[in-house]
Amino acid sequence: MATAASATLPLPPPDLGAAVGERELAFMRRALAAAEEAGGRGEVPVGAVVVVGDSILGLAHNERETGSDPTAHAEILALRRAAAALGSWRLCDADLYVTMEPCPMCAGALVNARIRRLYFGCDDPKAGAVRTLYNLVDDPRLNHRVDVIPGVLAAEGAALLRSFFSRLRQPEGRTR
Repeated sequence: MATAASATLPLPPPDLGAAVGERELAFMRRALAAAEEAGGRGEVPVGAVVVVGDSILGLAHNERETGSDPTAHAEILALRRAAAALGSWRLCDADLYVTMEPCPMCAGALVNARIRRLYFGCDDPKAGAVRTLYNLVDDPRLNHRVDVIPGVLAAEGAALLRSFFSRLRQPEGRTR
C-alpha cells in the first residue's frame, strides 16, 4: 500500500527498450517543436501529435490562454483534428505523442478516443494521470486501455517547461 510519503518519491526512469526508435523520436520532436511554438505565444509549452501509420493527422499545442478555453490542451486539440481528418471519433489505430504526461481530462479523452498507444515525455508531478498521480489509461474498470511508453525525450520537454516558468517568475526588466 502506498503512503503519502512514498507517493511523492520520483518514479524510476522507464525502460524504453525497443519501443522507441528513430520514427518515434521524430514524431516526438514534432511535438516538441509545437511545444516551443506554444511557449513563444505565452502558452504553457506542451505539444502533441496524433499519428496513424506514418501520417500525422493531428498536430497541436496548448491554446488555453489564446483561446480562453480551459479544455484547449494540446492533446485534446490534436485528438479533435485527427478525428476530423478521419471522419470518426474512434482513433483505434492512432498513437499520440505528447511532451508531458497527460492530465486527468486528457487521459480520459485518450481512453474515450480509443487511442492505441501513448508516447509521452516528462512526468507531471502535479496533474499526471497516466503514471504519476493516477493511471486512468490502464484502469480495468474502463472499456479501453492505452499502451503507454513514458519518458520519450523527457529531458527536452522538462527543459522547455522549466525555462518557460523561470521566465514567468522573473521581475519585469530583469534577465538572467
